[in-house]
Amino acid sequence: MGMKTKVALGAVVGIVVIGAVSANSGGDDGGKSDGRTSAGAAEKPGGTGSDSRSDAKPAEDKAVEKASQADQFKAFVQKNGTATEKQAVAHVTKIQGADEQNDILDTADVYTDFTGGIMGEGTGPAKLIASAFADWKDSENGLVTVYDAEGEILGNGEF
Repeated sequence: MGMKTKVALGAVVGIVVIGAVSANSGGDDGGKSDGRTSAGAAEKPGGTGSDSRSDAKPAEDKAVEKASQADQFKAFVQKNGTATEKQAVAHVTKIQGADEQNDILDTADVYTDFTGGIMGEGTGPAKLIASAFADWKDSENGLVTVYDAEGEILGNGEF
């Protein structure tokens, strides 16, 4: 009886995984779009804002696209962040994974020059960095992790 239960449970899990993957892939949006844009769409890179700022400065947009992910993030926070977010983001040295998103399981790693790990001075600013990252990037199922200079986790957050 235990073997039959395991097989049935495995089949159910398999069907759920296949359904989740097929629902998140394909050319359509799964009926989720209602024509509205998010509140920060005009501010986010690649957003669909209704103003014509992107047409006015194409050279500036191309320069931002060629910049590293960390530089793009810093530029976004300098333009849209609070004073404390700007101070925290000044410590960011590298970002990995922010440019590849599939809305199934998106992860991004933000590296800083803070020291001391979770007991050091970077724990508070790490939450600010994670919050600013969520303003910069948007995912249905994203997790951003902030690390110190030695690779120890300082904090994380959803984006």
